[in-house]
Amino acid sequence: MKEYSAENIRNLAVVGHATVGKTTLSEALLFTSGEINRQGKVEDGSTASDYNSDEIERKISISTGLLHCEWKNTKINVLDTPGYSDFNGEVQGALRVTDLGVLVLNAVSGVEVGTESVSKIMNEYGTASLFYVNRMDKEHADFNQVFSSIQERFKNKGVMVHLPINAGDGFDSFVDLLGMTLVKYETNGSGNFSTSAIPDNLQAQADDLHEKLIEMAAESDDALLEKFFEEGTLSKEELAEGIKSGIANKSVFPVLCGAAEKNIGSKHLLDFVADYCPSAANKVSESAKRGDSDVEVSCKTDAPLSLLIFKTVSESHLGEMSFFKVVSGKLNVGADVQNTTRNVSEKLGQIYVMNGKSRKEVSSLSFGDIGATVKLKDTHTGNTLANKQHPVVLQEINFPPPVIRVAVEPKTKGDDDKISTGLHTLHEQDPTFISSFDPELHQTIISGQGELHLDIVVKRLKDKFGVEVNLVEPKIPYRETIKGKSQTQYKYKKQSGGRGQYGDVWIRLEPLPNGEGFEFVNQVVGGSIPGKFIPAVEKGIRESMVDGILAGCKVVDVKVSLYDGTYHNVDSSEMAFKVAGSMAFRKAFAEAKPVLLEPIYDVEITVPEEYMGDVMGDISGRRGKISGMDSEGPFQIVKAKVPLADLYKYSTTLRSLTHGRGLHRRKFSHYETVPNDVAKKIMDAWKAEREA
Repeated sequence: MKEYSAENIRNLAVVGHATVGKTTLSEALLFTSGEINRQGKVEDGSTASDYNSDEIERKISISTGLLHCEWKNTKINVLDTPGYSDFNGEVQGALRVTDLGVLVLNAVSGVEVGTESVSKIMNEYGTASLFYVNRMDKEHADFNQVFSSIQERFKNKGVMVHLPINAGDGFDSFVDLLGMTLVKYETNGSGNFSTSAIPDNLQAQADDLHEKLIEMAAESDDALLEKFFEEGTLSKEELAEGIKSGIANKSVFPVLCGAAEKNIGSKHLLDFVADYCPSAANKVSESAKRGDSDVEVSCKTDAPLSLLIFKTVSESHLGEMSFFKVVSGKLNVGADVQNTTRNVSEKLGQIYVMNGKSRKEVSSLSFGDIGATVKLKDTHTGNTLANKQHPVVLQEINFPPPVIRVAVEPKTKGDDDKISTGLHTLHEQDPTFISSFDPELHQTIISGQGELHLDIVVKRLKDKFGVEVNLVEPKIPYRETIKGKSQTQYKYKKQSGGRGQYGDVWIRLEPLPNGEGFEFVNQVVGGSIPGKFIPAVEKGIRESMVDGILAGCKVVDVKVSLYDGTYHNVDSSEMAFKVAGSMAFRKAFAEAKPVLLEPIYDVEITVPEEYMGDVMGDISGRRGKISGMDSEGPFQIVKAKVPLADLYKYSTTLRSLTHGRGLHRRKFSHYETVPNDVAKKIMDAWKAEREA
């Protein structure tokens, strides 16, 4: 494969809601360009990008597929991303390294919640947009309705490039509003088409839409706008220049159409990407860090080398494969580089360009290109590899926070170490998956983007590391505190022959403001307790706070004042005062209006309006409190505060309530007093567990 300069490279991510045909479109692009000799199907597991067993079995994309093709002397790198929100991390990684997002829409459904989610990520990275309305051959396909939903959501920046003629089962034709011709595709999947004059009954509409295309192009550039005002039109070259500029500066969102399953429209999409969309050379610099300093990395061939690892996968017979973008410089086989994220040296022994699991070895890749390598020692997703003399750290990928947490238990005793190693490795490959052992809960907690995401992780744990686990509901990190004040004495006295044990303490207990933790004050005067025993009293109190008094939970936000006591010259010891401190605290705590606290989370739910009633009713049933509502285009955003105890597997419930069209995010907000009836159940369950 010949080497391409950045001016002739297009990096695009195929993104959108689930089940809109992203993988089928990516497959059609490969077939049309001659990269593969047969267009595979998702249904029979024969596509280039969905090649692993999980994807073939479930008939969905789980991982981003790295593909490429050559068209019009241009190399087009295609990143086929998953649509399910469980795999949003894959979308984040793909959009971090691409210059164009091809937002695929279903011609029946239009803008959906997944479209909204992806467009926010594209805004975050400043990625240019192109809309592709797919499935024009399906019953109830309505291009005009879809275009209206684009205009409503994206501030009238959408502009038609194609005008479909016969949407529905017989779809095969559209007006190309750039070339002003009627295009008719064959429906046998060959991708061949013929052109003819626009029919008289469509000419006026086509002329009007062509004029809007010219106006949008003119508005993207001041010089073109001035020319348009003077002459009332633009030349073909000026129109092309305006469209390129508008896409690059995100003032123009072109809207194309087709039916990927029948390979209708693929050639026109490839032409448009090659002729009008941003090249890898459009990006002139990237932000980075060098030590503590902010620096700019020049995106050019003669700059020092830097790569961003945006994805890591484990391939059988190969080991770990790392997907990267060459951000600056030129990468040659055998390059010695520094992993500046982890401060280790690496050597790139082989470089590949990929089409799913198929790979071609190449000797070099220039800046702006995307490739893969294998057998890096200690490099993982999100890491930077750079020239050792210019050790920059590129801006990392903004992976989304988890929305689900479960606990794992080994099915076989003695597998704990293997499970820990496996979970750590899976996190290195997929940073949206997080695992940790919680010493407070005595559980290994795994978190991710949804139930499906964690199911896939558990399956990989079994397949690649040979260990099986059970998923169980995680315990909740409740807290205990007090609402009142108390003071008490506790005398620890023990005589069992020989030297005894004696410690006598007087303490006051009072609440602290939320988040203050613990304060210990020594108010002993006159030597009633020798100074050497004071730390032992504090230690006993702190140890009692770890396991709590009401329900075995950590105690927070209390102030303890040690103000008096007595001691024995012979029998007093640090151990005696530690026990006395512990028991005095437990006694005082029980007398100071103790309460249980539970973690409350801020939850933001995005749903189509028709599901609002069901979603809000479900939130109320989870003891949630609605804190606000907003609208964003056709979607409603519900903001609520919900106890963590009632959020278990909420992502699955939301998907069920909204037929897969709802998304949610959550983050910790604060701790709040547990209602009495709920607190009683928690305390009773804890007591029963202790007795058992």
